[in-house]
Amino acid sequence: MDGAQIDAVVLEANGLTVTLPDGGPAYFNTWWLRDNCPTSFDAETRERVFDIFHCSEVPQPADARIEDGALVVHWAGENHVSRYPLSMLAAYANGDPRPDPADLPRRPWFADHYADLTRVSHPLLLESAEERRRWMEALLVEGVAIVTDMPDTDEALTRTAELIGTIRPSFFGAYFDVRTHVKPTNLAYTSKALELHTDVPAEELAPGIQFLHCRRNSVQGGLNLFLDGTAVANDLRVQDPEAFRLLTEIEVPFYKEHDGIDMRARQRVIELDRHGEVSGVTISQHMADVFDLPQRLMDSYYPAFVRFGRMLQDAKYVMRFSLKAGECITFDNHRIVHGREAYSATSGERYLRGTYTDRGELRGIYRAMVSEGRFK
Repeated sequence: MDGAQIDAVVLEANGLTVTLPDGGPAYFNTWWLRDNCPTSFDAETRERVFDIFHCSEVPQPADARIEDGALVVHWAGENHVSRYPLSMLAAYANGDPRPDPADLPRRPWFADHYADLTRVSHPLLLESAEERRRWMEALLVEGVAIVTDMPDTDEALTRTAELIGTIRPSFFGAYFDVRTHVKPTNLAYTSKALELHTDVPAEELAPGIQFLHCRRNSVQGGLNLFLDGTAVANDLRVQDPEAFRLLTEIEVPFYKEHDGIDMRARQRVIELDRHGEVSGVTISQHMADVFDLPQRLMDSYYPAFVRFGRMLQDAKYVMRFSLKAGECITFDNHRIVHGREAYSATSGERYLRGTYTDRGELRGIYRAMVSEGRFK
């Protein structure tokens, strides 16, 4: 049947060429067609129930034709007929990914961004889908937003975080308390300056969204430092393409060893998305392990690494402010680099409670709310 014309369908050795109403001829592989028959998916769960691995032979159409706006395929060797709406075939004809409502373009920002930070109200978040939309879009587009009017309770942080995901424990636990500890296990738990960093890179997949709920802040000093890592990396790409390439391609080690914990992971300092655009960064001098790259590679890697680190400290990028009691700053831990100036522990009280959720859940909840029309 190879090359035989059946209505607007041409059967070939490994697939079918189908003439689409508005797009002309388009080729579809028979494995793909059989795997994606509409009956392959459960109507209630939307999960695939057909297992292509159970096919003992290459799927072959015994007959194929266009009928009532659909490609109808009778499969040889099995009593099965598939009907594919031509609109469904057109969506996959060019190998384009399924449209993703959460794939919003990132908007870089710089040191003067504090006045324009998206601010959402905690009481409104609990009752308003529109307020949650503003919040989620700020996290997707700019990577950061402040939740105001937060009650002075542990529950308030949990309720806020669970609006966009499940609490995601790290090796510090489900929650962590940023204040001076008698026996600190992390520099954050002291009153010393905390260098610019992203959190817990020693985990294979660092948490995606971070929440820092300010409960007390009456100390002298301790300004919060925040910057957009994508803005810095984009500038590095223009200024030094070779340094950019090294930081996007080579993994370096991070670690955390303390009280029975020995966490180790390798990360790329600059992360790229599937479009090749900068999606985030991973940086933490206090959790960087000894770089174990070949020493001659260090001749080029270290200058690139140091140049990027110096750029992160440039006043052009760093937003400086004091988080107020009752505010919770929420941000993408794979994009936003943060730190803190030193403060006087005896001048007052400073207490932030933190937790994490995952970026994937944020995107998933946003997609669901868009598709279900819950933002209207």
